[in-house]
Amino acid sequence: MSVPTLAADQSVCAPLPVLGRDVSVPLVTGGTVTYAALDYAASAPALQRVWDDVAAYAPYYGSVHRGAGYLSQLSTDLFENARKTVAAFLDCREEDQVVFTRSTTDSLNLLAAALPADCQVFVFETEHHASLLPWRDARVTVLDAPRTPQQAVGTLERALADRDPHGPALVCVTGASNVTGELWPVRELAEAAHAHGARVVLDAAQLAPHHPVSVRDLGVDWVAFSGHKLYAPFGSGVLAGRADWLRAAEPYLAGGGASRRVTRRTDGGVDVDWHESAARHEAGSPNVIGAYSIASACKSLTEAGFDTLVAREQYLVRRVREGLAGIPEVKVLSLFGDDAPRVGVLSFVVEGWNSSHFAAALSAEYGIGVRDGLFCAHPLVRTLLGGDPGTQGECGAPEAAPGERSLNAIRVSFGAGTPDEHVERFVRAVGELVRDGARWTYRTEDGRCVPAV
Repeated sequence: MSVPTLAADQSVCAPLPVLGRDVSVPLVTGGTVTYAALDYAASAPALQRVWDDVAAYAPYYGSVHRGAGYLSQLSTDLFENARKTVAAFLDCREEDQVVFTRSTTDSLNLLAAALPADCQVFVFETEHHASLLPWRDARVTVLDAPRTPQQAVGTLERALADRDPHGPALVCVTGASNVTGELWPVRELAEAAHAHGARVVLDAAQLAPHHPVSVRDLGVDWVAFSGHKLYAPFGSGVLAGRADWLRAAEPYLAGGGASRRVTRRTDGGVDVDWHESAARHEAGSPNVIGAYSIASACKSLTEAGFDTLVAREQYLVRRVREGLAGIPEVKVLSLFGDDAPRVGVLSFVVEGWNSSHFAAALSAEYGIGVRDGLFCAHPLVRTLLGGDPGTQGECGAPEAAPGERSLNAIRVSFGAGTPDEHVERFVRAVGELVRDGARWTYRTEDGRCVPAV
């Protein structure tokens, strides 16, 4: 996956309009400032166009697949057209299915429930918990964190060569790390997997909002992502890809919509004929607004042009990296090295600072929202920080008081809606905090570092 680049002083387009871009927040030092949302990797703000599209549809809201009335038929058409829009956005194959879910986590748990008997799963310890943990009923091989893309491919090839060649196998891999933002060699990993008779599911939660994703070009069997990272509201997600395992599996949820025909038996039980389409795993009244919002986001990003969006984001990435590189006390975390291509996600630690304390100061004194903790990727963060990957810890919770070292990190993330000023303010704030220290006193309350009052 190539990444377009810009000159260091050139920005090619304005940020896309997003909700919350004019929200003001109070500072502990007095006054207010426009909030700098730099936590896109957790949840990106909804695009204004997505919100406008949903608002325009809301008066026509109706029951999907359930009614003969005009609004029901309109909503059904909108829901099914959203499926086609997502398939086009992902460049799916003709025979692929698009299943609407609640999130990436839900999508991967759905696939886990559909695995054939005795399936073996291969996953790197570097994965987000959404793709590391769902495979509880399978034989799981967790692979060590690689230090180069080539090592990732070689590690997978050796592990697959040692497996039972006759049983089903699945490789789960991220497209872009939610901790380091680094792009993974997805196409090469997929080729290695297929050469050994294994299938591949791509966790594209951090990739799809920042970079075009083509199921055909990457050669993956499935792709999963979340709407709330793709500039759509919470509560919607996608699992798209091959239909055979999904058709053969029991429905993810049993209920109306998944069933095509239900009949009583003479013994008092019921016989069920389940759908073989995506509806098989979409029981209940579907989240039509969620599906529509994802489709609207897909259209918005496609029409804005990924070449332009990626190029502008790389300008912001370069500005952050150059700014942090000029502060000796800051260490940016990386698996593949400083020159590795990445999306707008960077994690770092600051010498002499507890990460939660630093993040709290950025928020309270500068109006900048970042994330601190282990980012639901505990083994990876522990490895990057030189700790034991098996050490226990809590997502987002500090383990030390302000000023004390902790095995947590700080993450800054941004995307299509980020103004240049937010990035400039962030770089300036990091430098000032390191040089001058916090201007306020902080304490730990309910596991969080907060300003003392």
